Amino acid sequence: MIERSAAGPLRRLVVLRHAKSARPEGVTDHERPLSARGRRDAPAAGRALAAADCLPGLALCSTAVRARRTWELAAEQWGTPPPVRHDPRLYHADVPGLLTVVREAPAEVETLLLVGHNPGLEDLVLTLADDGLDDTLDRVRAKFPTAAVAVLDWRGATWRDLHPGGALLTSLTVPRGRR
Repeated sequence: MIERSAAGPLRRLVVLRHAKSARPEGVTDHERPLSARGRRDAPAAGRALAAADCLPGLALCSTAVRARRTWELAAEQWGTPPPVRHDPRLYHADVPGLLTVVREAPAEVETLLLVGHNPGLEDLVLTLADDGLDDTLDRVRAKFPTAAVAVLDWRGATWRDLHPGGALLTSLTVPRGRR
């Protein structure tokens, strides 16, 4: 684990890709709901975050229906969910857009959850991580599937200090719910 230093406290960015979505006819991309599998996997992601002691102090979530529902189902697994900000800039955001939103997080938040979409989230994880434990980086490079949870640890006084190559990818999990 990364130790605290003069560079600032240990911070954790938890990146959650929305769970599997459905593609109903006549529904816009932004309004797509979760599929049956997505409705099973999103709570499993919440349980996995709790089991790994990765509960956030704040969640930043895309406004897309599938991302919002993923957040809701994951957060229902915790005793007291943290505050959430639904930000339209996270819908189909690229790395610079995602970093802009993340860097606006309050300094007192040490663990931040980001719920959004690919390819932006996968690109963000690969951009921020200068290294990874075990085979985590290779696994992200191969695929960052729906409901995947990546945990990046880094040090900084504020979220504005987060920069490319400045984090360690400490875990990658792909929780799946039971049928």
